[in-house]
Amino acid sequence: MFNRDIIVIGASAGGVEALTRLVSHLPSDLPAALFVVMHFPSFGISVLPDILNRAGSLKALHPEDKAAIELGKIYIAPPDYHLIVRRNHIRLSRSPRENGHRPAIDTLFRSAARAYKRRVVGVILSGTLDDGTAGLAIIKTFGGIAIVQDPEEALFDGMPRSAIENVAVDHILKVADIASILNDLTHDPVEEGETVSEGIDQEADIVAQDKAALEQGERPGNPAPLTCPDCGGVLWELGDGNLIRFRCHVGHAYSSDSLLAEQSDGVEKALWSAVRSLEEKAALARRMAVQAHQQKRYLSEAQFRERAEEAKQHAALLREVIYQQNENKVRSEEENGEGGIEG
Repeated sequence: MFNRDIIVIGASAGGVEALTRLVSHLPSDLPAALFVVMHFPSFGISVLPDILNRAGSLKALHPEDKAAIELGKIYIAPPDYHLIVRRNHIRLSRSPRENGHRPAIDTLFRSAARAYKRRVVGVILSGTLDDGTAGLAIIKTFGGIAIVQDPEEALFDGMPRSAIENVAVDHILKVADIASILNDLTHDPVEEGETVSEGIDQEADIVAQDKAALEQGERPGNPAPLTCPDCGGVLWELGDGNLIRFRCHVGHAYSSDSLLAEQSDGVEKALWSAVRSLEEKAALARRMAVQAHQQKRYLSEAQFRERAEEAKQHAALLREVIYQQNENKVRSEEENGEGGIEG
């Protein structure tokens, strides 16, 4: 018999505050190892271990690759590295992003579920979109416990609501109550399960199997008429209960929401590139008009000025499209409760 001594936590926007409060309520003798993925910019410097060390009595740190797992410690994924739980040790990986993130919550949750099965407790805190939902579902598949921060308390409720809507979560609680139940669960004896879902096996090994599978004309899932925002490769649709996810042959993975968000960003970048090209075209046409005027080629001057004005108007129209798109995005986030709250 074992206890539920592997706790994996995912957070994004608004997550620092939630993590700080959670850690402050955990006892110093908690008989569990905690693993945290917080979305950071890949080029950022994380001070989260320092923040959590000041907030609570458990030791928080960025682990080294292949570090042994010790109870009573909080292992935080460093920026630009996936945090992967293996049996008795930790791996850090710069494998492809999932849901546009590295570290990704789904990566952590999935690895912990495969390594420790029923001993795992998954926790989703404040954040936007839906990273962690698929991973939490896998934790449940292996017999683990799923806990979600109360969306009414979360600064950003996108991740909590996604988990609640798509996973049979065990507890929806405020942060202080999450700390209390984690303490209780770590003293809850369980037997480790051995059953591994075929679908989970396929996804976990998908990158390693990819070349051989393609050579044999086989592939888990169905090809989707979509391209990967990261590498431009073909995306394959992977069904997982109520969830629809996508993965390319390189290994980039997306939920429907994260793929839509990445595509929206790609469209905006393309539009801004078009604006830049049009404004450069207008500037060049004006310069050529000046040169034509100096050379007394007045018909050419008029044509160049007409081209400059046309390019200027097209650029202004595209700018308006971009601004309207961003306003619609903000309005949608507010309507879906992802805009955050004061306090």
